[in-house]
Parts: sequence; C-alpha cells; structure tokens
Amino acid sequence: MRFFKHLLVSLVLVGVATGMVFAAPQTESAKDTLVYATTEKVSDMDPSNAYDFHTWELFRNISRGLLAYKPGTTELVPGLAESYSVNAAGDVYTFKLRRGIKFSDGTPFDANAVKWSIDRVINLAGDPSWLVTDFVESVDVVDAYTVRFNLSGSIGFFPDLVATVPYFPMNPKIFPGDRWINDPSELTGGELSGLGPYKIVSFKRDEEIVLEKNPEYYGEAPAIDRVVIRYYADATTMRLALENGEVDLVYKDLNPSDKKDLLASGAYASYEIPSSYIRYLCFETSESMFQDPRARRAIAALVDRQDVIDKVFLGQMEPLYSMVPKGMKWHTDAFKDTLGDANVQLAEKLLGELGYSTANPLEFELWYTPSHYGDTEVDMAEVLKAQFEKTDMVKVTIRSAEWSTYIDNWDTKTMPLYLLGWYPDYMDPDNYTAAFAGTSGSAGMGIYFSDPEWDALFKQEQTASDQKVREDIFVKLQDMWTEQVPTVPIFQGKLYIFAQPNLKGVTVGTDMVLYYDTLYFE
Repeated sequence: MRFFKHLLVSLVLVGVATGMVFAAPQTESAKDTLVYATTEKVSDMDPSNAYDFHTWELFRNISRGLLAYKPGTTELVPGLAESYSVNAAGDVYTFKLRRGIKFSDGTPFDANAVKWSIDRVINLAGDPSWLVTDFVESVDVVDAYTVRFNLSGSIGFFPDLVATVPYFPMNPKIFPGDRWINDPSELTGGELSGLGPYKIVSFKRDEEIVLEKNPEYYGEAPAIDRVVIRYYADATTMRLALENGEVDLVYKDLNPSDKKDLLASGAYASYEIPSSYIRYLCFETSESMFQDPRARRAIAALVDRQDVIDKVFLGQMEPLYSMVPKGMKWHTDAFKDTLGDANVQLAEKLLGELGYSTANPLEFELWYTPSHYGDTEVDMAEVLKAQFEKTDMVKVTIRSAEWSTYIDNWDTKTMPLYLLGWYPDYMDPDNYTAAFAGTSGSAGMGIYFSDPEWDALFKQEQTASDQKVREDIFVKLQDMWTEQVPTVPIFQGKLYIFAQPNLKGVTVGTDMVLYYDTLYFE
C-alpha cells in the first residue's frame, strides 16, 4: 500500500535522538491541540481492507496490536499481549493478553475479540488479508485471556506480522462481521471504538479528522488532548498553512522545492528520515499487452532513474535497482546489472522480437493517481512517458484516477501499467517480494503475477530457519525479477517532517510511523 510498512536502515533524525520517546507533562501554558497537515488520503477505516500507509498510521494511534514497535525503533515490545510463547516446530504461537483493558466505548477486550477480528479479516478477504491468510491456519481461544495462532508452517518473522494493522483487534460490538466499512458513520453507534491512546470524534473524509484522548487507554496518557488532521489538496497550500502558523506539523508530502526552501529557512524544526519507502511501476501481467515478460523487460530497460530523481524530486531520492531496498539485508542491484538505465537498444531488441516496430508501436496507458502521492506525481508520469517514447516503437497515453478508483481498477484490470509506492508492512525482504510476485499478494495489488516456482521459493524462505538459505533465495529472486519483471523499482525515498519550533517529541523510527502520543508542546 503500500505500507506500509517497516524497514531496516538505521534512522537519524535532525535534532532527534533515534529511538528516544519524548514525554513531558502538560502545563497550563502548553497547547492542548495539535494541528497536523498532510496531502495523504484515508482509505477504508477498517483494518480488514485498509492498505495504505496513512490509514495504517491512524490505526496505530487509535488502536493497538498484540505486539507493537517501540516508537523510534524497530524493537518489538508487548502491546495488548503481555507475553507470548512459540512451540518447538515454530508453527504455534500462544499469546497471554493483558487483563482489564477496554475499548474506548467501554467494551471489555479479551481473547474472543482477537479471534473474531482475525476470522473477520480472513473471511472478508480484503486487500491486506494475505498478511494473515498466507500464514495463519486458525485461531483458538484457550481461555478468556489466552489466544493461540496455528500457522501453516514455521514462520520466523510472525511476531513482526502480528504487529501489523490487519492483526489489530476490533470491537465485535460495533463492527459488522459480513463486510468492511468505509468510514465510522457505518459503525454501530457511529464511533470507531479502539484500544489506542486516541479515539476519533469527528471524521470528514478528505477534509479533517479530529482525535481526542481515549479515557480507557491502558497506557500512559498523551500530553496533547486533541489532534486535528487536516487534509490538503495540494502541497503549496499546505506549505502556506505552515508558514502562516495555521498548522503545527506537516508530514507527507511537500513539493521538493518546498522542502528545499523550508530547510534553508531554518524557521522550523526539520526531520529528515532515510526510509525504506520505495516507488515503482506495476504491470497487469495476466490480460494486458504486458503478458509477455519481454514487453515488461523492454519498458524496464527504458527507465532512467536518475533522470526521474533530478527532474521531479530535485535530487532528493536515491535510484533503486531492486524491490528490496538499500540498507536491507540481501539487497542487490539486479536491475542495474541486467537491464541498466535508458537502455534503448535492449528495449528495441525485445520489442522487435514481439513484432513491434515504428510502424506498429507498443501502445499502452500509463496510470497515476494525482493526489495520493503529492503534486509531483503528474510530473513523474510525464518524465516516464518521455523516457519510454525515446524509441518510436513505444506510444504512451497518460491516464489518472483518484485513489479510491485507482484501487478499484486493480480488481477490474483496467490499468496495464501504473505507479505505486510502498511502505513496508514488516521488517523483512519477504515483504518487498512476496507481496508483489506471490500469487496471493500479487492479485491484491492488481499485478496478477503467478508462477509455481516463485510461490515455492517464497514458501521456502518464509519457513526456513537457516538465514543462509533465505539469503540465497532472495539473491536468486532478485535475479529472476529482472527476467519476469512483475514490477520495476525506480527510487528509494527520503521523508521529511517540518514542525513549529515549540512542538517536541517527534519520534519517527524506521517504521516511518508518526506516533501522536509522543508529541508535546513547550
């Protein structure tokens, strides 16, 4: 989504100690409301179908998992579970739950809520359900405060999976069991009752979401009473809101020129976050003109990564030659070594093998979503179109759709080639590979790539306890990627947060999640 999701590079924030959770008592002079600005969008307000980074960020602040990441770190700590154990075979995990916890509406939390929530994710089969269904066979209630996960095999990184949003327990009293919901108004009582430090009290899609302290939260109460998230249609307006003092913090995403200016001004607290956020192209591989991998390889060979970075992002990104990001174990530069950049000669050779020519070019639509990734997205599409059309054997039409329609287009196979971004779900190369080329994950992303050999390799790496075995598989998979090309990696991102100087406690770790309960005003 997207993901969402968790990394392995060490994080250094400007002016912030990595891994430190800031806390300060609320004083009478301190502000009690934080205004947070973003150009991101919210998708379904339901963990069974939400699969984008910003919506997951909301759930990490209004709910909790059995395990959680300590803010600012990749360290797993107890969440709703106080402890867990695993059997000798590595395929059964048993969690002991905290007692006395309540959802924000006062409904008691117990093992039945955990099982109900996992069963619901499995049954509804939403976009992120593969994070559960690919690994979990069943869930048993052992007793009121003990729950057992029976896995399909040994899964060494299962604790990281449990920390992802699809595993978050939802309130059975208010969520429908037979469908996912789009926004809180569809819930019984109209309130998204969670287990986190904040609760949603007002929801206006694409305009504003208001959160307040959850009085039932089992942990330390946040220093800030209210968090107002304002959604901006464009980065320019959002920058002006920061400069006019209308907002306290901006995160995802300003234009590259805005970032450059704000960094130079020195007027704001700034946080540069080296991330494992990646951008890439996806092919619909089952029915489109890209069924043949040679067509996909040709397009991949035409991509000029540094040209995209320089023209669109003022050099504020890094070229990426694998879906496994730099800084993560077992990364290789497979695409650079095999296909290169702007390799027109190779592209024309491959297209010629398929019968394409200047008189009969490969014609296709390149899709982007105009607001989900910020104002630069249209520029990125235009630059890529120009790169593809450096050969007369390619003709590109650019199309766009807003995020909700864009996601629907995956199911209808409307888009033959489209841009996406990925935040890791969990901290392992598996999350950057199986999610796109495994049969289940690929279908959920609209790629529809399926190959028994690939599925067998994913199964092997997921269940292997020998890390050398896993390393060999991932090196092989990255080489195979350049032959089959279900996706094309383009760049690895850097994220920036800008805040008013009096806002403290910005604690963003390698999961890239902004935790609202660590923030406070001086």
